[in-house]
Amino acid sequence: MSTITTNDGTQIYFKDWGTGQPVVFSHGWPLSADAFEDQMFFLASQGYRCIAHDRRGHGRSSQPWDGNDLDTYADDLAALVKALNLRNAVHVGHSTGGGEVARYIGRHGTERVAKAVLIGAIPPLMLKTPANPGGTPIEAFDQLRAAVLADRSQFWNELSLPFYGYNRPGAKTSEGVRESFWLQGMMAGLPASYFCIKAFSETDLTEDLGRFDVPTLILHGDDDQIVPIGASAMLSSKLIKGATLKIYKGAPHGMCTTLKDQVNAELLAFIK
Repeated sequence: MSTITTNDGTQIYFKDWGTGQPVVFSHGWPLSADAFEDQMFFLASQGYRCIAHDRRGHGRSSQPWDGNDLDTYADDLAALVKALNLRNAVHVGHSTGGGEVARYIGRHGTERVAKAVLIGAIPPLMLKTPANPGGTPIEAFDQLRAAVLADRSQFWNELSLPFYGYNRPGAKTSEGVRESFWLQGMMAGLPASYFCIKAFSETDLTEDLGRFDVPTLILHGDDDQIVPIGASAMLSSKLIKGATLKIYKGAPHGMCTTLKDQVNAELLAFIK
């Protein structure tokens, strides 16, 4: 397996497919690099070098107790970029991965970054606060934590329904996609599954978005039941200078899977 080892001894697993300009993928919670296989295979076939890592605590990476926060996630990403000596890279982040990309740019700048893509991403802040009245109340995240501790296997099974919009009338459900989501969720360690909830819900990425100075594409479904569009993409697109926002009508959170052909074409056009 391809891995790098970070400063605190955590092993980060990554896939590295194809050659050409690097496209680096940051996945969402509780998934792994596998969540981006459709995009990676497509873009690698189009002449790009596609790299995706399993975030610490997730997938095939180590499961440390510490470091399940966006600062460390961003530093792990920086360590991977440095180890592979990536330059002129396009960074694509979905959900929590979009927060990872934002914090990476906020902490490490854009010297090695050509462009950025945020898909169904968490920035600027998911949590409802006096300054962020459109956010999600803390009680919702407390319920997630309780569900992870109570029976996370059953919880991942149930979460796959709203994640891919399979709970909507007339939705064509893929049991295979649901099983893949469950499997990726079960590969994540319990500490990461639990602690990452605080990371993705309570981290304010407003200032990080202000440090973006590369072309940025924001894709979001207007029926995203996991990261509601009003408190995320609608605000991020205003905070990132010159960002392009594309709203997918009726699309769910897991649109990289359910609308993979559309997302793939969108990414290729933007990268080109």
